[in-house]
Amino acid sequence: MPNTSSHPPQDDPRRDDPRRNSRGRERSAARFRTGDRPRTSQAPSERRKRTDPARTVAFDVLREVDESDAYANLVLPPLLRERHIRGRDAGFATELTYGTLRLRGRYDAILATLVDRPLPGLDPALLDVLRLGAHQVLGMRVPVHAAVSETVGLARNRVGAGPAQMVNAVLRRVAERPLDEWLAVLTKEAPDTLAGLAATESHPVWIARALREALAGNGRDADEIGALLAADNVPPRVTLVARPGLVDVSDEAAWGDADLVGGRWASTALRLEGSDPAGIPAIRDGLAGVQDEGSQLVTLALADAPLSEGEAGRDERWLDLCAGPGGKAALLAALAAQRGATLVANEVAPHRARLVANALAAMPDGAVEEVRTGDGRDMGADEPGAYDRVLVDAPCTGLGALRRRPESRWRRTPADLAALTGLQRELLASALDAVRPGGVVAYVTCSPHLAETQLVVADVLKKRDDVERLDAAAAVRSVVSAGGGTEEIPLSDRDDVQLWPHVHGTDAMHLTLLRRTA
Repeated sequence: MPNTSSHPPQDDPRRDDPRRNSRGRERSAARFRTGDRPRTSQAPSERRKRTDPARTVAFDVLREVDESDAYANLVLPPLLRERHIRGRDAGFATELTYGTLRLRGRYDAILATLVDRPLPGLDPALLDVLRLGAHQVLGMRVPVHAAVSETVGLARNRVGAGPAQMVNAVLRRVAERPLDEWLAVLTKEAPDTLAGLAATESHPVWIARALREALAGNGRDADEIGALLAADNVPPRVTLVARPGLVDVSDEAAWGDADLVGGRWASTALRLEGSDPAGIPAIRDGLAGVQDEGSQLVTLALADAPLSEGEAGRDERWLDLCAGPGGKAALLAALAAQRGATLVANEVAPHRARLVANALAAMPDGAVEEVRTGDGRDMGADEPGAYDRVLVDAPCTGLGALRRRPESRWRRTPADLAALTGLQRELLASALDAVRPGGVVAYVTCSPHLAETQLVVADVLKKRDDVERLDAAAAVRSVVSAGGGTEEIPLSDRDDVQLWPHVHGTDAMHLTLLRRTA
């Protein structure tokens, strides 16, 4: 007669299998761990709850950004490779990392209403866990129960059991309201409209104020500030540059199976849809690069700007005064090669000079005269009148690229402006000394802040009577038209150019073109 008992017979080998209980049923992985006591015998403070690798890597990137002033775009990719996180998990980690960094101000404002002490008084690691949880609950399509439980597990693993209980309580309260209700609360509690926008769109108030002033100062409606701040929170699409003379946009072999769409403004621009640029043959070979379309436009405009006759119409020696990390230098060198000109690329930081050299490695013979490591402020005195075209891509606050480097908005302070604008004035003055009479200087910043753009140019020109302003807007329109663009680029009625994420879909690049007259 067969054995119908729920217990295994005495001679059944399952009785001696430590993975099975007294009834012969297999123990769950959570209850059985070789060489360890049963989980249920551990005190709560000793319990460990695994969290998934995607959330862990996002937390580790946030800690590196906070502790080492690192940039997420430099930390996250190698960590994903090191931990073998790919596919959907890599996409989740990327959105969780960048989304949390972009919307940190919004989440901090919400958390401040739920935590009974000032947020700066919390352990920074605990605060990062809370931000990650808030983004999952309010900013991603993650079920609330999963967002809360997984974030609590992360807290237990990385911060401790006690703080994990706080994370559980706070995130459950976060989940009590949908995002639109939280935004309404923040708007209502803000002292004024701009502060409300700064909180809901996750910008420091001083940056929101500076951007509003920049809109008005460039002939746009200051009420566009809401749209501009919102655009800073939209992840930018990957834009490639096809370096002229090195690769053609129609060369299928160079682009592999990449899904590409033509740029909106520049003939050199291609928008990459949903694949890794590192896998594209033209990128690997240095024939193309990753470069914002606004950055391409201002570089093309310098190359297109008219020189005056001077020196028998010479146009043979170009200079990138602040060349690191090399994107604009590579586009300039490619253009110079087509004209029979050569490029000198200067960079003050040795490690960035090496990046420039790498970016220029694929240029045709003779296109690059030299990659120098030196202080751009000295070049005007060292080589007066030696160049026909000079690019000053000046170090700046980077307020025009907040969508690309979201952590920058939390690092910059108004105090940074004094040192930066002083440096910008010195670099522009040096460039004007280094260019020959009749030659052109492009002053470029990836910031629309008036102190870094219009005021720097005005201050430098006050001290000189040998410089005239060129119509940079006309130069940009010419570049767009020459590239076959059918859409007219919207620019303010000014002789300088300010691009905007919410208007042009580019970084907020500024361009002033100046020509030396004597």
